[in-house]
Amino acid sequence: MADPWQECMDYCIDVTKEARKMICEALQRDKSIVEKSSPVDLVTETDQKVEELIISSIKKKYPTHSFIGEESVAAGAPSILTDDPTWIIDPIDGTTNFVHRFPFVSVSIGFTVNKQIEFGIVYSCLEDKMYTARKGKGAFCNGVPIKVSEQQDITKSLVLTEIGFKKDPENFRTMISNMGSILSIPVHGIRAPGSAAVNMCLVASGAADAYYHIGIHCWDMAGGAAIVREAGGVIMDITGEEFDLMSRRLITASSRSIAECIAKKIKPFPCGRDDAEN
Repeated sequence: MADPWQECMDYCIDVTKEARKMICEALQRDKSIVEKSSPVDLVTETDQKVEELIISSIKKKYPTHSFIGEESVAAGAPSILTDDPTWIIDPIDGTTNFVHRFPFVSVSIGFTVNKQIEFGIVYSCLEDKMYTARKGKGAFCNGVPIKVSEQQDITKSLVLTEIGFKKDPENFRTMISNMGSILSIPVHGIRAPGSAAVNMCLVASGAADAYYHIGIHCWDMAGGAAIVREAGGVIMDITGEEFDLMSRRLITASSRSIAECIAKKIKPFPCGRDDAEN
């Protein structure tokens, strides 16, 4: 019996290549930059054009499917995950990197059915690395199988996170304190590449051993979550409970022991939910 979701994935790979081409061309030009909620929350016209390209292309082929896109939500569209086949899209993950031409900029697309992630695609544009994963069929980078490092010892681990301004002073202090808690375990170090999707792929490919983040979104996580799982990694909530795609927080790791250690060390702070009613 044919796999209908594999057909969707194959089509999405072609669309993602077109999106990557648009991003790379835009990086060669001056960019019109608009501020969102703060100077560190930037959006470019390229974000909007890339998302429009992705959604319009997929809608032509799959008109009954649902979509959750970063720029669509910013414009007022709902961010509610249903059982319908749903494309969860971040047109440019690492927008601040894009603005500064820092080299970790990706297109991230996850596809869910019955609220379960069926496949994910993350294209790290400037590196020209396409990460793909289909549920039950493994994870790949440019067609070559990848797997997590399988590191079990947190003291021998390289940990990824993201560092950014928080309006709430207590949340900002907690973010900084969490990094101190991880560093004092001790670990080999902490890195912050600036793209959640790329961070997850770095864990999936064994280049890092863990990644944690509080305050991201479902479109940051959906594509990478499929890739980490299929590469043999672990994903959980920062509390150590089951991963929730709409929770805006996660830990990914090369092993359960490392993920659980991080969950014990870091302190949560309020970040809301993607599916919260306005």
